[in-house]
This record gives sequence, C-alpha cells and structure tokens, in this order.
Amino acid sequence: MQQDRLKHLETIIAKNQYRFYEIGQALLEIRDSRLYKQALFTSFEAYARSRWDIGRSQVYRLIDAYNVIKNLSPIGDRLPGNETQTRPLVPLSPPEQRKIWKEFLGTKLEVTAHNIQKFINERKVKKNKSDSDLIDQIGDEYMTAVQNMLTQVQYAQNDQWQQTSRQAALLWNRVIQEKIVSREADR
Repeated sequence: MQQDRLKHLETIIAKNQYRFYEIGQALLEIRDSRLYKQALFTSFEAYARSRWDIGRSQVYRLIDAYNVIKNLSPIGDRLPGNETQTRPLVPLSPPEQRKIWKEFLGTKLEVTAHNIQKFINERKVKKNKSDSDLIDQIGDEYMTAVQNMLTQVQYAQNDQWQQTSRQAALLWNRVIQEKIVSREADR
C-alpha cells in the first residue's frame, strides 16, 4: 500500500519536475512584454507578489533558471532538474555554462546544486593557480610598467576621460596587443 503511494507521488514529481522552467519562461514574457500592466499593476514585482505570492528574488531566480535551461538544452538531454541546480551556472556566460555543464556531466557526480557549485569552485581555483603561475613569469620592470599604465587608466576613468579619450586608450591597448602578438609570431 505504501509502496503504491510512493510510486504515485514520485510520478507526480517526475511529471512536474520541469515546471520551474515553464514558470520562468512565462514570467520572463510577462515582464518583457509588460503584460502585468493589463492586470493593472504598475510594476512586474508587484504583480508577481500579489498575483502569485512570489518574491522578487524568487521571480528572478526562476527567470534565470529558464535562461540557463534554454541555453543548455541544445547540448544534451540531461539538464538540471530544478531551479536550485541552475543557480551556480547563472553567473557564467552562455558558452561557459555549456562548457562547464558538459564537463560536470562527464564527472558522473550526482546532479545536485552543491556538487555543481563545488565543481565550478574547483575549476576557478585551478584557473587562478594557472593565472598566478603566469604572474610569476612576469619580470619586475614589466610589472611596474603595467601597474603604472593601470594607474593612468584609473586616472582617466576618474576624470571621465577628459584628458585622454577612451578611444585613444583602446587604440594604445590594441597597439600593445599587436606588439605582443607580433613578437610571438617572430619566435
């Protein structure tokens, strides 16, 4: 008897598992099309709170979850199963989301928000380690020159690019990049 009840309840959960995605999609359209005004609400957040009793944070988490699922759906049939599992992927760019998701699925770890976040954090630590290894390979004179240049950029930003235009700074950035790339090609 209890086994039948468990199976029935699990079937309900399985059928409705991806509702968070559909809810996020609907909320996104209501927000972007300003359909909440048809219901005489002045803001989307007020609409969500009054009509659905969903707070601002949760509304945007559902919309973010929809965007993550929409981005991941072309790469495979295994997707995050709930809104919480999408949260660690939200801050990443769409290409990073797809890359991280593929790599995470390759680990065969259980798909949980905790495991996804842990995987992403471990990747960041490895990346930071490789970045710090590169910093160790920079000479003191070069580092001083870069820091002086960054200080000048900061000054220009602080005076709203009055003395040096942003376009000129970007031009010099491109010149430096071309010099570095051309030296690599000469080797």
